[in-house]
Amino acid sequence: MNRMTVGLGAAVLALLSQGAVAGCGDVSRAQFEAAANTAAVETDSFGFGLPMWATMVDETGKVCHVYSTDSGAANTGAASGNKAWLGSRVISAQKANTANAFSLDNLAISTGAISVAVYPGGSLYGLQHSNPVDASRAYGGSPVTYGTADDFLKNKRFGGINVFGGGVPLYGSNGVKVGGLGASGDTSCRDHAFAYRMRIALGLNNQPNDDGLAFVAVPAALFQQPACGVSDPTVSAYNSGPTDFGAR
Repeated sequence: MNRMTVGLGAAVLALLSQGAVAGCGDVSRAQFEAAANTAAVETDSFGFGLPMWATMVDETGKVCHVYSTDSGAANTGAASGNKAWLGSRVISAQKANTANAFSLDNLAISTGAISVAVYPGGSLYGLQHSNPVDASRAYGGSPVTYGTADDFLKNKRFGGINVFGGGVPLYGSNGVKVGGLGASGDTSCRDHAFAYRMRIALGLNNQPNDDGLAFVAVPAALFQQPACGVSDPTVSAYNSGPTDFGAR
């Protein structure tokens, strides 16, 4: 094996390595905000129609973007918690982390999909207490930056597990998982619809399977979670275009 072959092989490996962890680089700040604003408008009729928080992580769990939107307009900074639930900032990041952490290239798991498994007696009972949030990262920095490009969460891996609707994994055009997206700020049913539609707006919806949720009175299987009972998302077939809100 000559030096040229070795050098070429190293270059290819480097490119593949860069491509595998491409979540943050694949989505600009402007694209993220635009997709969140689109999802907000598309799902405003569900739940209470409240302002939403959205967070994206790459496939390593590092936060790429944090943003809050009020019916398609920015809601950021120290006063953002006056309109959107401030607690939902961290919850959205937890959901993004969960969807990414428990999905694979060949298996997409939205956060609400495992809800039934963590109930007392469930096969994953206690999962929600694993991978705890790093509070120093979740609540550090100045509130002035909340939801902006300088949010303190950005470029940090802070953990967290959340098992109700609002988190979906992200997949590139080649079907490889590149991260996770979390949404919070309303009912968990609306949160799920928001994340589901935002993923489509980002063009990172090449998931290997349907990770939509059935909102039911008494969940008994994976991919079911309790119905919210407040203008729940419209039920539709998988991959049915603009009417697909991830509700089955």
